[in-house]
Amino acid sequence: MPHRAINGKPVNPIGLGCMSLSWGYGALPERKTAIALLNRALDLGYNHLDTANIYGLGHNETLMGEALKGRRNEFFLATKMGIVIEGEKRGIDCSPASIRRCIDESLTRLQTDHVDLYYMHRRDRTVPIEESVGAMAELVKEGKIGSIGLSEMSADTLRRAAAVHPIAAMQTEYSPWTREPEIAVLDACRELGTTFVAFSPVARGVLANGVRDVAALADNDLRRTMPRFNGDNWPANRALVDAFCTIAADCGVTPAQLSLAWVLSRGDHIVAIPGTASIGHMEENFAQADWTIPADVAARIDALINQHTVAGPRYGEAMQRTIDTEVFGDGWIDG
Repeated sequence: MPHRAINGKPVNPIGLGCMSLSWGYGALPERKTAIALLNRALDLGYNHLDTANIYGLGHNETLMGEALKGRRNEFFLATKMGIVIEGEKRGIDCSPASIRRCIDESLTRLQTDHVDLYYMHRRDRTVPIEESVGAMAELVKEGKIGSIGLSEMSADTLRRAAAVHPIAAMQTEYSPWTREPEIAVLDACRELGTTFVAFSPVARGVLANGVRDVAALADNDLRRTMPRFNGDNWPANRALVDAFCTIAADCGVTPAQLSLAWVLSRGDHIVAIPGTASIGHMEENFAQADWTIPADVAARIDALINQHTVAGPRYGEAMQRTIDTEVFGDGWIDG
């Protein structure tokens, strides 16, 4: 498939988000299954893997380090820092001291001497973005990180950061049912030469037709805390998904493949990192990566699923306050 690039390095347009191997969506896969999934991904041609220090409180990085330590030169490795979890308490710390401590801890868990991309997972409003980026720039000079990324931040923050050091990537949720990047960030990324990395490009499994009954989700599934899945909003959203699945069937692709193709069609500076704990779903996500969505099909999706038709914001108020992305001004409070 045609490659895209992050920091000038070629990557396949579909990478692998690794979070769900360690946290987030209910029961975790057995360790041997997770290790098999990571290696199968590389065998298929995935060459961009994304993790973070908080996924499973270090479990995800440790898993990847153990599973792939003999294959480090086969993939572009990204991880993140900045979110701090202590028991039930969650905070953000992007101070220079924390950035330096966290990269060393991550490198140890990942069993490598460098990562290709290091993200600030959230904006720390107590530390100027310029100061945090300056600390990360020092890590670039030292060879511990290849490039700098931001996650869930605004176009204005991106521009301020880029004035200090080139920003290789901006990672934010993006799919037909989460459109906020279209307000400003996609254009800012194109302007600055920053790759936009779309997480949850199949809408947290929804546009893969992976959620039929919200009541069946595990108690520890993070989607249970999201307004779009509550009793008021889910029936309307489920109807949108049913119509979306019909479009996918008309195209001869799966719903997940249709959603991924839609995301990638929004610009050649965009890559997607769908996550899964299923080897079958991982293979499915990659199987039609070279399929180009027809313009008329993209238009049907745009008319069906957008910021006016999706019911509810993606985050509740508490989580919304932790992110820095633009919001729509028409009553939608999605971030």
